Amino acid sequence: MDYSGTGTASGQTTGIHDKVRDYYGKILKSQKDLKTSACCSTEAMPLHVRKIAADIHPEVLDRFYGCGSPIPAALDGATVLDLGCGTGRDVFILSKLVGPNGRVIGVDMTEEQLEVARRHRNYHADKFGYATSNVEFRHGYIENLQSLGLADNSIDVVVSNCVVNLSPDKPSVLREIFRVLKPGGERYFSDVFADRRLPESMRNDAVLVGECLGGALYVEDFRRLLLGLGCPDYRVVADAPVTLIDPDVAVRASNVQFRSLTIRAFKLDLEDRCEDFGQFATYRGTLAESPHRFILDDHHTFETGRAMAICGNTAAMLGKTRFAAHFEIHGDTSQHFGLFPCAPQATQGANANAAGSCC
Repeated sequence: MDYSGTGTASGQTTGIHDKVRDYYGKILKSQKDLKTSACCSTEAMPLHVRKIAADIHPEVLDRFYGCGSPIPAALDGATVLDLGCGTGRDVFILSKLVGPNGRVIGVDMTEEQLEVARRHRNYHADKFGYATSNVEFRHGYIENLQSLGLADNSIDVVVSNCVVNLSPDKPSVLREIFRVLKPGGERYFSDVFADRRLPESMRNDAVLVGECLGGALYVEDFRRLLLGLGCPDYRVVADAPVTLIDPDVAVRASNVQFRSLTIRAFKLDLEDRCEDFGQFATYRGTLAESPHRFILDDHHTFETGRAMAICGNTAAMLGKTRFAAHFEIHGDTSQHFGLFPCAPQATQGANANAAGSCC
């Protein structure tokens, strides 16, 4: 079974890339040209991120097309990779968050977008008070990061904003992400998903592809792809419906329901179900941007100083990643009590199992 969501033969890959490149490089001139809300932010940025965004150059903001705010916490000193970075809005926000000792790499295949991003590197370095820019941009394809010199186990966090749906070879994109991530590293991204597999007519529609709909993955096929890559548990952080603004696009989309999801997945050895080992986690409140609570996903919010029962997978996500210094994990896996009674938030437009093991 093809779980890629594209049904695209290898010979058609270049055609999809060309459609996307033309749409974002030549057809779209600003966010005003978009026909849906798929490539617009569907979740409010956290206050500390909004403050940084206010310092981003207007041209970068005007020609940036994203579907969420995939900016995780605890990034100081990290090496972050932004796939399909476009004009670099998220790259420059991340530049501030990783600090002068961190590093941000932006990858995109559209030269027109990268030209805008590169033009404003020094502007943002000066704005953030850096002696030199901690940002670089590379022209290439997210399906082949090795060709861009990105080594195995070299990246702390990989982000992307409404980009994976644009790829004609999603398995290769996801495989490359987990290759470059360090053990315990995180994949944190926003993208558009569908409540069913799309027909070929929609997958090849240039407007639907450009509007981030034609390449949207069926949520269950996404789960299967991650499972095949050794990632049996991912978490939904945010979820919002996609609004089809243009009547013609709404007709082309037929009865398919689209949603913008922000998702996190870790490069960890996890189980395919949430298992109970009697563990608890206490958030120390030590993240400057989150002094009172830490949100792991749509049903795990940790109040500072309050112990919370967790499954083994959640214990690993908190205790074996960059979040470890901010949590106290009580207990280990020496004694097993069966399945963990996890109560996920239902994902509208998809069945309740679509969000991974615990979600």
